[in-house]
Amino acid sequence: MVTSGERALLRDSLYPTHWALWQRPPRWIAVTLVAMGIAAGWAGYATLTQPTTAWHLRIFALITAVAIAQTEISRRLERQRRSLADGPHVNMVSVWLLPAGVLLPAQLVALLSVTLYVYLAFRSWSGTRPGEAHRVAANITTATLSGCAAGLVVVASPGLTVVTVGAAALVHFTVNTLLTGLGLYLANPAKASVESCLGGMDDNLLELATLCVGGLLVMVLTQEPLLAVLVILPLYVLQRSVLIKRLEELATTDQKTQLLNATTWQEGAQREISRAERETGSFGTLMIDLDHFKHINDTYGHLAGDDVLKAVAAVVKQETRAHDLVGRFGGEEFVALLPSTSKEDAIVTAERIRQRISELVVPTLTNEGKSVTIERRTASIGVAAFPLDGVSIEEVMAAADAAVYAAKDGGRNRVVGSVPVPALAAVA
Repeated sequence: MVTSGERALLRDSLYPTHWALWQRPPRWIAVTLVAMGIAAGWAGYATLTQPTTAWHLRIFALITAVAIAQTEISRRLERQRRSLADGPHVNMVSVWLLPAGVLLPAQLVALLSVTLYVYLAFRSWSGTRPGEAHRVAANITTATLSGCAAGLVVVASPGLTVVTVGAAALVHFTVNTLLTGLGLYLANPAKASVESCLGGMDDNLLELATLCVGGLLVMVLTQEPLLAVLVILPLYVLQRSVLIKRLEELATTDQKTQLLNATTWQEGAQREISRAERETGSFGTLMIDLDHFKHINDTYGHLAGDDVLKAVAAVVKQETRAHDLVGRFGGEEFVALLPSTSKEDAIVTAERIRQRISELVVPTLTNEGKSVTIERRTASIGVAAFPLDGVSIEEVMAAADAAVYAAKDGGRNRVVGSVPVPALAAVA
């Protein structure tokens, strides 16, 4: 049933002046329209110069049918993956567009891109609205140019060989990554980063894996085309595995800072306690509390406060080792466990973190959208160690927390090591 709001939205979408496209940054609009023009011109020129044979049409029909069948089978998985995506979303359409680019003329590559993305928009991408059709059009443009660019490799090669298909896959990956990254950067230059625009290592490996399957599909289509249906199950399993991994990440990670959440950190700390007990080892812990953080939220808004939290989390991550446990305890508190580290070395690490936090310059926006720079923030850090300050993670963290209070009472912006348990007993 269509609501009155949806009817109004559909009615507005019929008027070009009401399109959501015009709310995008001007440079994004300009680059996107130019790219669309190139893609349309390329397809139009190919229509006039590249004949479409009966074999081309059979392969196009087969790819389209298998792709739609696979899309329908994995529709719910794709919808969940898209809703949980943080950054560029790899939708695996490349598995069909690489074979199309290698085997078909550009006009059929463009037609396949339009068919698949329109189908995805209506069947898999829950929440896609008519007013956001420019996003679908931008995706179609990127897919078309990537597939056609891959086809140029075949045109310049003497024959269809393993090297040719591999080179075509590499060109497809490069063009697709650059166009996607450029679009994401122009959409929000102020908050753009390499990972937010180009994706992380896992995202790029997934895209490369998809292209590998697409490369195998090229050879299948030229030898035994009907075997293309066998691609459906591996793709479904791959999508399901990626979704499960993402759900595991969400269950263990603090979404604002991408550090471990409190529960996962506690579980890791318990394992480290057991390891240290078996090996008669030790570890250091840091409790990091941002000074006057409430003032940031009250003055600039919670979005600005979130940007500060992200910047501090990045500093803590950079100043600790890959195998250290770094998490967010909630609010403005962070915690780090440093395996096989003495209390003295943990204090040195804490001092580096404190210094880096005091040097942070965080460009952000207020709730009203006004640009502002937050700097000269400070943190009070408490340091404790196992087994010197406790024989359980609760005792060690209580000692570190007490040291944080001592740092705040001492004037803030400082590192304080906890008083060892034996010393407390002697005082008593």
